[in-house]
Amino acid sequence: MRRFSAEYLEHTRRGMWEDDRDALGELNLPSRERVLDVGCGTGELTRVLAAETDATVIGVDADSELLSVARGEERGAGAGPQIGYLAGDATRLPVADGAVDLAVCQALLINLPDPTAAVRELARVSSDLVAAVEPDNADVRVASTVDAEERLEREAREAYVAGVETDVALGDRVRDAFDAAGLVDVRTRRYVHEKRTEPPYAEAALRSAARKASGAGLADHRDELVAATSEDAYDDLRGRWREMGREVVDAIGAGEYERVEYVPFDVTVGRVAGGD
Repeated sequence: MRRFSAEYLEHTRRGMWEDDRDALGELNLPSRERVLDVGCGTGELTRVLAAETDATVIGVDADSELLSVARGEERGAGAGPQIGYLAGDATRLPVADGAVDLAVCQALLINLPDPTAAVRELARVSSDLVAAVEPDNADVRVASTVDAEERLEREAREAYVAGVETDVALGDRVRDAFDAAGLVDVRTRRYVHEKRTEPPYAEAALRSAARKASGAGLADHRDELVAATSEDAYDDLRGRWREMGREVVDAIGAGEYERVEYVPFDVTVGRVAGGD
């Protein structure tokens, strides 16, 4: 299973559920009693689930550092006993059969070598519903007032998708994993999350621009980019990427920078055969 930093998760999931939670409608959250968020990371979705239901919500993740961040967020928010966290692997969950009535994951299956194994585990621990919220990284689009950004984002994304070891563009194949796990009434809907950067600039936007200018953001995926291209091609891309980043920083300084990232994601829901 691939591992990520808390900063990376904050960047990729930033604002996803702030304005619109319609994509969670089919999870029927108000009726839930026990919910499991598998691969919860720093708990972004865990907290959203808890806000939408009176159920007990448990986040599970194999990374102890991310769980520490999640627990710290709960303490900082003064959260009550509704939310808890467990250490555990998505393919060997430390939860009894049928212990929850909803098992859900976000951006988990795309990072696993065997997504079906994880879906089987989600189906084992749920007495009713299983849901997966998975982005389609091959179909992400960027619109920017810095012309080079759109072109370089596309170039880097295509190389990343080709070089990464897991299928980060599962798309409709999530349904195949649900079918293989024996889930029934499987249905999928696609949504698009828009991440906007515009004046006045938030602190997160300033950090992102600085990472572009230093090449740090691209370096996070160096191994995947080199695997798809070469060391020389990566160095060339990083040089052009840093130049683009400096243009972004200058445009922000002038108050003229705007960017929209369109991230398509599929919400797949299935019911445990013979469940509630």
